[in-house]
Amino acid sequence: MSGTIKQKRPGAFALSAVLALGLLSGCGFFNSDNEPALEDLSAQQIFSKGELELERGQPDEAAVIFGEIERLYPYSGFAQRALIMQAFSFHKDEDYPNSRAAAQRYIDFYPVEEDAAYAHYLLALSYYDQIDEIGRDQGLTFQALQALRVVIEQYPGTEYATAAIPKFDLAFSHLAAKEMEIGRYYLKRAFYAAAVNRFRIVVEDFQTTTHTPEALHRLVEAYLSLGLTAEAQTAGAILGHNYQGTEWYQESFALLTGQGLELRPVGDNWLSSIYRQVLLGEWL
Repeated sequence: MSGTIKQKRPGAFALSAVLALGLLSGCGFFNSDNEPALEDLSAQQIFSKGELELERGQPDEAAVIFGEIERLYPYSGFAQRALIMQAFSFHKDEDYPNSRAAAQRYIDFYPVEEDAAYAHYLLALSYYDQIDEIGRDQGLTFQALQALRVVIEQYPGTEYATAAIPKFDLAFSHLAAKEMEIGRYYLKRAFYAAAVNRFRIVVEDFQTTTHTPEALHRLVEAYLSLGLTAEAQTAGAILGHNYQGTEWYQESFALLTGQGLELRPVGDNWLSSIYRQVLLGEWL
């Protein structure tokens, strides 16, 4: 998973930077065989040089150059701009730890500036873009969810919140997929109680994901194997109420009716409580 909102940090200074780049190019700053040292350039000239490296497809070089502005001109307006561009450059180079560090430094130094929202977004992406395989440690997924939630809640209505919402949903679904993977592992090996615990997590904590219908069906399978028909029937009833058009309902229907059981809530168990919530419209 990957993605950024724009290939270049948005901001009011972009036009002036482009103009500066044109002026500097005309003066031969970047095309000369004997380029001046960065110490001999102004903050604006160094900034434009960093943008040029991005245009050339050298984000690693750009990150170093933007960092030099912070070192050489720490109190200039360009130092603030360069810090967010450094975070972006590191991210573009897939150097996520350094991107995260630069973004966090911006948040610490400039928490109320306009680019703070973008810094939070880059911070979230530094976790999110490393989520790739369900089988990997899910710590990054939790961190991505937390960081994305900050963007969504603190900057509602911004382009960053808009971009963060689908990423949050995908990361959330990723965690549910991990629980399903473990649950299927246990179910296949007849560790039914352990499987139930995993599928229950999906039904209770990840009910808005697409994994819920299968989790309910797997609960039917596991509970029938344990001889707990009341729970199996109730799980089937929830499937019939909310997911009757799915293959999982059809399979649960065949399993239950094949044993002479109806798909209806039976007894007083955790699934019965969820079924009542379904009828009241308080769930899903």
